[in-house]
Amino acid sequence: MVPRPKTLPVECWQPIQGGTQRALDFMAKHGIKGILGGGVAEGGVMDSIMTGYRDALVRSGKKDAQLGEGLSVGFHYHLAPTVEQGIKEAKGFFEENLKMFGPLRLHRGLTDEQIEVMGDPRRAPDGGLPNIEEAVEKQAFLTGPPERIIEQLKGVEAEYPALERIGVSHPMGTPQSVITEQLEWFGKEVMPAFKN
Repeated sequence: MVPRPKTLPVECWQPIQGGTQRALDFMAKHGIKGILGGGVAEGGVMDSIMTGYRDALVRSGKKDAQLGEGLSVGFHYHLAPTVEQGIKEAKGFFEENLKMFGPLRLHRGLTDEQIEVMGDPRRAPDGGLPNIEEAVEKQAFLTGPPERIIEQLKGVEAEYPALERIGVSHPMGTPQSVITEQLEWFGKEVMPAFKN
């Protein structure tokens, strides 16, 4: 690192986009931990990166590496009294986020054809683009009452036993007032279920 930190070692984190074996091996070799951003659960991407990073840790000499170790997973979410209300309230934010990050290939569920369709306002509405309903079904977007989100996050915790960090955020374009309200609600009713 430049400039060299005064105190070593320094915990380093970086986003994982491609998740190639070469990239994961580099990260594991140099002790760099990985951040998987919102929406990675789609298309099984999270599973392949979890396995790939664990395997890279093993190749770098950490023979007892476990799934989730050294990683943080991010989820977009929107708390609401019901799943249906959450979908209705967050639908526009989800779509704006897709428009922003899809063409940059940062929305993993998109094919080349779908990215092309996004650029054509006549084809986009019927172009088979990802939607919030599918994302909620795949648990790539968490919505509904606090109990449901707790249950979903507990499921992730059980599937990846060494995962110690989960990040939550909102899609690009969500108003600050909504984000503030949502974070306060999440802090009061979801976080206490994860004290350890």
